[in-house]
Amino acid sequence: MSSKPIQNGIDRRSFLKAAGITGSAFVLGCFSSETMAGPILNVSTGPELTLANAHELTPFVLIEKSGRITLMNPRPEIGQGTYQSVPALIAEELEVSLDNVVIKQTGGETKFGGLWSQAVGGSGSIRGGYFQMRKIGASARDMLIKAASQQWNVPTEECYAKEASVFHRPSGKKLSYGELVDVASTLEVPKEPKLKDPNDFKILGTSAPRPDTPMKVKGQAMFGIDSKLPGMLYASVERCPVLGSNLVNFDASESLKVKGVQKAVKVERVVGKNRYEGVAVVADTYWAALKGRKALKIQWNHNGYDSFSTADFENKLRDLAKNEGVTGHKTGEFNQAFNEAPVKLEAFYETPIVSHSTMEPMNALAHYQAGDKVDLWVSSQGGDLVRDEVAKVLKIPADNINVHIMFNGGGFGRRLTQDFATEAALLSKTIGKPVKVVWTREDDTTQGPFRPMTFSAMRGALSANGQAIALQHKVISPSIDATMGETYDKTKPDGTMLEGTSEQKYEIPNVSTQYVHADIHIPLSYWRSVTSSTLAFSHECFLDEMAHKAGKDPMDFRLAMLTKDSDTKRVLQKLKELSGWDKPLPAGKGRGVAQWEFFAGLAGQVVEVSKTNSGGVKVDKVYCVIDLGTVVNPDTVKAQVEGAIAMALTAATKDSITFEKGQAVETNFDKNRMLRIHEMPEVNVLILAEGGSTIKGVGEPGLPPLAPALANAVFAATGKRIRRLPFDIEKV
Repeated sequence: MSSKPIQNGIDRRSFLKAAGITGSAFVLGCFSSETMAGPILNVSTGPELTLANAHELTPFVLIEKSGRITLMNPRPEIGQGTYQSVPALIAEELEVSLDNVVIKQTGGETKFGGLWSQAVGGSGSIRGGYFQMRKIGASARDMLIKAASQQWNVPTEECYAKEASVFHRPSGKKLSYGELVDVASTLEVPKEPKLKDPNDFKILGTSAPRPDTPMKVKGQAMFGIDSKLPGMLYASVERCPVLGSNLVNFDASESLKVKGVQKAVKVERVVGKNRYEGVAVVADTYWAALKGRKALKIQWNHNGYDSFSTADFENKLRDLAKNEGVTGHKTGEFNQAFNEAPVKLEAFYETPIVSHSTMEPMNALAHYQAGDKVDLWVSSQGGDLVRDEVAKVLKIPADNINVHIMFNGGGFGRRLTQDFATEAALLSKTIGKPVKVVWTREDDTTQGPFRPMTFSAMRGALSANGQAIALQHKVISPSIDATMGETYDKTKPDGTMLEGTSEQKYEIPNVSTQYVHADIHIPLSYWRSVTSSTLAFSHECFLDEMAHKAGKDPMDFRLAMLTKDSDTKRVLQKLKELSGWDKPLPAGKGRGVAQWEFFAGLAGQVVEVSKTNSGGVKVDKVYCVIDLGTVVNPDTVKAQVEGAIAMALTAATKDSITFEKGQAVETNFDKNRMLRIHEMPEVNVLILAEGGSTIKGVGEPGLPPLAPALANAVFAATGKRIRRLPFDIEKV
């Protein structure tokens, strides 16, 4: 029997006795991993649910004879609201209130879909599952209605579902879902159930409280860092601050003198194709493990990486910018148009390495048991990601791994990489006991993986009357895919590192995008909105430079390049209206505009700033229009946009991660500063949700436009161009 974590002081036996679960349950779902874009989730927030005599048609909807309804949530909750929004899709069609259901997270089990079907990333939870999850609820509803019609011997057309019951219109008869579960569970699952008309929605499109909020406010929500097992040990791992180093030897004699320390062992951290060695101090308590770790004496072989510095790497990128890149996209003939144009301009933009800086540090609790069985409790962005990565690293069957996905204290892409989970599993196997590995804030900040440094060489051309006739965006940077993947072809364009540059709807006749690859040994990974977080800055700022060169208003310049109907045109038109763009600002103030469309979605922003007496600027307001196609919970959308703006403003105006002698200089929040609450501007969000089959993402699109809109506003207020991030907002 697999071990169970202690949660909220209730063990499994007591829970079953108290709940009195008996009889049958109806389990339904109709998930197809092929139709789900992006990742899904598994987060246990209470005692594990066990259903006696459950009828598993498919696994997302469980209805007991007692009337209790459980909805499975396949998208991990990392703060973005999927604990409410994904079950809401099912509940809407099932005709039940979220106030009267139990929400339970999946854990990477194959019955809930294949790889990436139970993870969150790419703003794909609603974008990818909107119709599929609604079909799950609709199928269950139709089966319950059919069961009632059979019991009453009436046509199904005379029956309807409401508030977890089925009613017979002519007679007024009523049967609860619990009373119908036995018959419903024997029926065939409809493949294409009829979905509700959006005009009849009771849940979707309405602002509603999130069910996880009370748990978090009361301290009842279980995060990975809260997980415990009887008899477990704690581990703190010393990893070389010079990334790429090898362990030569270590002396743990002083560590073993620390009360509670049991042993020190070598451990391996796997990040994509990279393997990093470390020394884990294992103890009865976390503090003992940490104290013992500090007493270690270790000899490292730096393999020459101790000479790496940010300054040198920046110069390398600037030199590489002279090279011809691999063409990613081509429209017209850029070189000819540029060479023959009467007005030309060029600019170079630079964005830095940054950390993810989640509030909950990386952690994992692993229990490796006889028969190569593994139980894991983790704050991760995907139960399926954990399951497959641990199976790969430990070389055991994926079916041997039982993953419990907990609430996440932030993800931002960092928890898509499962190095912290595999590290704990390997360590548990080595010591033969359950072990909980907890990273320090310094570990999180200095060990990566990081968002890559990205430079952009921009060239543009205007006609004599100020029309944009040519644009080239050359990206010079290391590659996320190259540092993570086993194989990488430098002769082909890197779509990740060119993200969004060819997707803008501006009608410029001659466009070229290029990528110049730069090797780096530092682990890189996806950061919220991936490379759009950097490329939107250079792309949209340069368009402002072109508008200024043409002597045109930045908003009008953009709209003039959008003669055809498009979502981008609609967003900018709404943004112009929302922000009062044509209304003059007082002296000392400025406003800037930017938009960005990429795989995750589309948003536009106007930023207003005012000059300060100290020579800087203050961000006064941010107006954002986000295009979704549909919306589940408007409050959650606004919260996500506000969070994205806060994160983007931090990256633009606070600190980057820099390296000297191979080590990260910034190690904690004293040097890797976060935006403070008094620095957060007023944010006005307008949601475009006009229905249709194209559903767009929420979590990431609000981030890319902020930095360019801010930089453009700074220029409007001060006349100074910002071409390098981060910049000192207090001394522009």
